Amino acid sequence: MKEKIKYTKGPIGDVKVLRDSLPPPEQLVFKEDQIKVTIGLSKSSVEFFKREAKRHRTQYQKMIRRLIDLYVAQHQ
Repeated sequence: MKEKIKYTKGPIGDVKVLRDSLPPPEQLVFKEDQIKVTIGLSKSSVEFFKREAKRHRTQYQKMIRRLIDLYVAQHQ
């Protein structure tokens, strides 16, 4: 069983102030221009992505889009 921590009043000791190293929220949003396309995929491919998306709690279209983006980045 864990011992309870007993807090007392007194000096804290050596304290260092760290600068904020996290980016602001607007730098975390990646908005790229998107173009809507219609593409025919095999039933087994779509079922695979739907199954994996459900398992990872995401959207299957996002997974397909990310896969294509990674492919393009690797071959540019």
